[in-house]
Amino acid sequence: MGVDFYKVLGVGRGATDDELKKAYRRLAMKYHPDKNPSPQADSLFKQVSEAYDVLSDSQKRAIYDQYGEDGLKASVPPPSASSHGGAGAHGFRFNPRTADEIFSEIFGGAGPRTPGGGIPHGFPGFGGSPGTGEASAPTARKAPAIERQLACSLEDLCKGATKKMKISRDVMDATGKPTNLDEILTIEIKPGWKKGTKITFPEKGNETRNIIPSDLVFIIEERSHPKFKRDGNDLVYTHKISLVEALTGLHNPTDNSGWAEFNRSCEVRHQSYL
Repeated sequence: MGVDFYKVLGVGRGATDDELKKAYRRLAMKYHPDKNPSPQADSLFKQVSEAYDVLSDSQKRAIYDQYGEDGLKASVPPPSASSHGGAGAHGFRFNPRTADEIFSEIFGGAGPRTPGGGIPHGFPGFGGSPGTGEASAPTARKAPAIERQLACSLEDLCKGATKKMKISRDVMDATGKPTNLDEILTIEIKPGWKKGTKITFPEKGNETRNIIPSDLVFIIEERSHPKFKRDGNDLVYTHKISLVEALTGLHNPTDNSGWAEFNRSCEVRHQSYL
């Protein structure tokens, strides 16, 4: 099936032309590279544009609904075309418009972005002086990152673990109104991670008009362990021994609290590590 264009625009499979246009306008304003400085903005803007280009065209949409993205780009004839070699049977060719062409069409501009990278004058929310063809500096700013502590056991940081974090945030619907959304974020703890390691989920903060959502950052916090202490990439275990053991040596199966059990024949060395 490839990319789910309905999911890209956040609409149902029965979305009307008006619903598609509203969804495109909202997302194009959010991800346009001249307004959104994030590294992912350009690719997201192009993906939103491609989704709208396909779903707003009845012929392309019919092919996509039946054959998916691969069938569309392979120029499969639309479902209604004759299967007996008629004029329309092999006459379809997928020729997508550029993201800038679609943006200009929807927002009423004269053409694509200017050679210097700016947006043509007259687009709502982007500024620019009439007749100059130049855009003002981006008006959107990014909200500060939201940081949260993520407590992990020593076992988690040594062996690795998967954490599921539920978040609740406001997102803008197709009409521009905020609605509450619950999400489950998956964090893969890698073996060897240390206290202070940061895991960033880009733009998972609340969506508000003219503000780029905050990044959500989880910071690893290490819980204390009743028996082991961490020293860099080493585990330190303190074991009290009797005088007899100190004089004669000992064979001590260490309780390692869930890790693969190991036995060590220990040579006693005063005030040192075993």
